[in-house]
Amino acid sequence: MTGGLLGRLKAAFRGGGEAASLPDGMRIYAVGDIHGRDDLLRELLAKIEADAKARSFDRNILIFLGDYVDRGLQSKAVLDRLTSERLPGFEYVFLKGNHELALMQFLDDASFGKSWKYYGGLETLHSYGITELTLTDDPAAFERAREHFNDVLPEAHRHFLQTLETKAEFGGYFFVHAGVRPGIALHRQIEEDLLWIREEFLNSNSSFGRYVVHGHTPNEEVVVRPNRMGIDTGAYMTGILTALVLEGEERRLIQTGARESAPAKAV
Repeated sequence: MTGGLLGRLKAAFRGGGEAASLPDGMRIYAVGDIHGRDDLLRELLAKIEADAKARSFDRNILIFLGDYVDRGLQSKAVLDRLTSERLPGFEYVFLKGNHELALMQFLDDASFGKSWKYYGGLETLHSYGITELTLTDDPAAFERAREHFNDVLPEAHRHFLQTLETKAEFGGYFFVHAGVRPGIALHRQIEEDLLWIREEFLNSNSSFGRYVVHGHTPNEEVVVRPNRMGIDTGAYMTGILTALVLEGEERRLIQTGARESAPAKAV
């Protein structure tokens, strides 16, 4: 990452906001929404591995903020990678996104498919070879697709989806998919808000008790506020998949695509 970007990141956090840091010897890589872009995930993981090798830490923790599936064309490949490959020496934390919730709801209830299909689910189904819904919204086709999906979904993928966490806390940071409801203690937040909230969270200037790192709401550039950072850079559209790197009080970015590093956007 360039010195200019580091300067802009530091400037964005001067004055007020949550004073957040990690314990000595701990480094965290937080990865934004992947949305079926295994090509970008592969590239980003290679960059993360190289970055970690450049300077050793006692603990390297890799946190994924959810929305692994839908929209992009490689959802199955993403889950294949996340359930079968591990960077050596890393601890992994996988958070649940609203798109994983939608996928699991379709597996239980075919009638939900009409919503999920146009929400990115059709691309996910195609990645598993399920084409029953390509040209129809016939309720019977949704039931056939649900049965087909249940038949072909690898058990490792099902277990992964069933065991995702809704939040993670390290040092002064709180990691979540969508955000938190202002005015509610972090330990009292409900899953619906952690996976879905937007405006009430995004427009809040309140302290949340910890500095919140989240995805869910895409922007072309990382969005920095005194109380939160949004790192969903719309990978399936932009080709930019972002990882936020945290070391002590330092914050920096690793990204895929033509832009090796993108400026943080203070708003």
